[in-house]
Amino acid sequence: MSLDRSTPARGGSGAPQWSRLILPGPDPVPVQTYRPAPANGPPAGFLVWAHGGSWQHGSAAEWHHATASLAERSGWTVISVDYRLAPRHRHPRAVHDVLTALSWAAGRAAGAPLAVGGDSAGGTLAACAALVARERGLPLAAQVLAYPPFDPTCSSPSYHRSPQAFPQAALLRQAWLAWRGNGEPATYDEDGTRVYSTPWEAPSLTGMAPAVLAVGAHDPVRDDVDSYACRLRRDGVPVRLLHPPGAVHGDVLRQDSPVLDHIARAISRKDLS
Repeated sequence: MSLDRSTPARGGSGAPQWSRLILPGPDPVPVQTYRPAPANGPPAGFLVWAHGGSWQHGSAAEWHHATASLAERSGWTVISVDYRLAPRHRHPRAVHDVLTALSWAAGRAAGAPLAVGGDSAGGTLAACAALVARERGLPLAAQVLAYPPFDPTCSSPSYHRSPQAFPQAALLRQAWLAWRGNGEPATYDEDGTRVYSTPWEAPSLTGMAPAVLAVGAHDPVRDDVDSYACRLRRDGVPVRLLHPPGAVHGDVLRQDSPVLDHIARAISRKDLS
């Protein structure tokens, strides 16, 4: 059983109800859950979310307003994961924490759609968790990724169009190094499932969950996201690629985030393909 560490109801009558839980397991995982207001009907689905922060920073508490807003706008229950951070905890621990939350959510979905998502580095974790879900036969309605980086070398042209743009390639390469080292040997779980540190490593994306991808036109990681969309489509995976006007890296933390608005509307549709 999960342990409720806070009083669940917060905000006004239209605001999501939220609570902080500790999900049990060999490595207990703290999460914050956001359930849409009861007046709006049952949740449309369950979305496990991994926050950004270059795999080294951030928390579910710091992303509180973003994930609460996502639940309110989309009508989905959002489970925000306090995954273990690098450099103290390196790959694949953060992916394992997201998978723990996915397993917990799957046990409560009761037939409702289940999805995984995240922003920036959290989007990378979510995509890697979606690959594991594919291998284990866990059906996901979507992978919902906001401006995720995928290339540890940060070598595509979009990283170098504006030297002042955030995140800078040099700093992001250091973040990749802190999280996954110099390309660690392949990591496998006890059941033989490979846990990737980036979907770039996967030989095929066939059979992955449909993708909702959002990235700003001038975001340094744009080429990574666009290339991922191309690979998914080539392998027969439905993709909705969004370029919200005015979006920047870190956008979901903005009060008037166009990225949150676009992805909430995308997953609110019954047809995610």
